[in-house]
Amino acid sequence: MIPFRANAKSINNFVNSRGQSMPYHNQTDLLQMKRSGLKISHATIWISSIVLGLLSSVPQIAERHFNTAEAAVNAGLTATFALLMWYFNIFMMSRRPNTARKQSISYSKLLSSLLFGLVVMFGLAWIQQLILAHINFGPVMLMVEVRGILINLVFYMFLHLLQQNYENQHVSMELERIKNDHLSAQYELLKQQVNPHFLFNSLNTLKAMVESGDQESVDFILKLSNFYRFTLESRKLDLIHVHEEMDILNAYLFLQKARFDDGFTFESTLGKQALGTLIPPFTLQLLVENCIKHNIVSLEKPLHIRIYEEQDKIVVENQIQQKKGEDNSLGVGLKNIDLRYSHLLDRHIEIINDQKVFRIKLPLIYEHNHH
Repeated sequence: MIPFRANAKSINNFVNSRGQSMPYHNQTDLLQMKRSGLKISHATIWISSIVLGLLSSVPQIAERHFNTAEAAVNAGLTATFALLMWYFNIFMMSRRPNTARKQSISYSKLLSSLLFGLVVMFGLAWIQQLILAHINFGPVMLMVEVRGILINLVFYMFLHLLQQNYENQHVSMELERIKNDHLSAQYELLKQQVNPHFLFNSLNTLKAMVESGDQESVDFILKLSNFYRFTLESRKLDLIHVHEEMDILNAYLFLQKARFDDGFTFESTLGKQALGTLIPPFTLQLLVENCIKHNIVSLEKPLHIRIYEEQDKIVVENQIQQKKGEDNSLGVGLKNIDLRYSHLLDRHIEIINDQKVFRIKLPLIYEHNHH
């Protein structure tokens, strides 16, 4: 089998909208397309070339004075030409261009194929003249060249259509992969936000506040309702402004302050420009939640969380005071954030851990970049 490869991105395993694996046969099809390009068998090439050679001799067979030698030479040379052009056109189509491929015919490749075909046909016609010296070279040469151009055009257009079909399949699968990955990230994000543990802890905190007559219990209820309203409103959006994300984060921090009191401190020094940029919804809230979830939060040992801007990046930073028995895995939350930045910007978040301070650096997304 001859590989006939088209340009496309690597196709990874799909995930469906619920974050599960797609059916096995779909994964197998994708891996086949990833590992092996479009293939044309040697049998197809040789059989079609021989058939073309025989067809080219049909007019001579129909003549009153049939010459077996002339018909055999003509069939042999035509089949040889067809064979050479098959392999040459496959080679030309398989070459990767330096620039992105457009969905149109490459005229430079077509011209190269036609010129190569003319040279080959001229050489074969000269060989025919040597074998059959009694034939007038001029008219035979013209007929042979016209036949060669037609055969070459048919082969080139056929391979071009196959290539376009193959590339379109890759594009469709890549778009579906991105869509499914995005839906999976949204689903995981929603699962984390509608977290039964968080809701349970918040309700327990609210219960204690109400029982003690805390005057901030009403504010707590409003912040809790606002937080879940933000969750429902933002889950369908790819991006929101950073100042909107800070509103979500502030509502979350108010709820956590009611629970931990001065067990942690929070500081944000984001300027007006950074607040006007875009960010995937709940990104900062998830990162701050990770800080609180994976570190000791207490009055004796307060956790310090900072958000600031540095070199076109938003940095979320906290000192490391890891809980006992806590693993060092990055968790689903960070992976989902990285996945969303990868799809939106084709860039990744930076994760820095020097065993003293943990930092996450998020690339700034400007309005013009998004559009």
